[in-house]
Amino acid sequence: MGLLTFSINVTLDGCVDHQEGIADDETHALFTHLLEQSGAMLWGRTTYEMMESYWPLVASGEVDAPTALREWALTLETMPKYVVSSTRTDFPWTNSHHLVGDLRTAVQDLKDRTPDGVLVGSGKLATELDRLDLIDEYKFLVHPMIAGHGPTLYQGGLPATRRLELVSAKPLSNGVVSMHYRRID
Repeated sequence: MGLLTFSINVTLDGCVDHQEGIADDETHALFTHLLEQSGAMLWGRTTYEMMESYWPLVASGEVDAPTALREWALTLETMPKYVVSSTRTDFPWTNSHHLVGDLRTAVQDLKDRTPDGVLVGSGKLATELDRLDLIDEYKFLVHPMIAGHGPTLYQGGLPATRRLELVSAKPLSNGVVSMHYRRID
């Protein structure tokens, strides 16, 4: 059984808006490496739609991008992508699949059949999966900025505090800190 890892960019004040943060070669290379170590991506519909409107164009060369972004896009292109949605069933991006049925059962089944693990990169979906006790690890890129707005990490709240064990913390040259935590409760 693979682990379910929640990975996202977050500012010091908890903002997870995709337009906030440092999106440079170093952060993209880190996420590409993380993706290469995983067996699948898991998103909610909103995140999927945001991603599908841009990254396939970078992967195909239709949009000019620096090498690090192109490598991320090419890695993402071939990765199995699973989408949770109650309003959309058609996901035409390469290797995209609709995850259907009971959320707990469907995600546990995905974990069971993905030994290299599953990355979840959608804030609202991750909150729901955490409420279901399905998230095993957290890999956050903490950006050295205060956004002063939302959406914020775990904005919808959790039923109880999560106790975590620090696995690693690595500062990047751009001031971002890559934080890896594992659940201990």
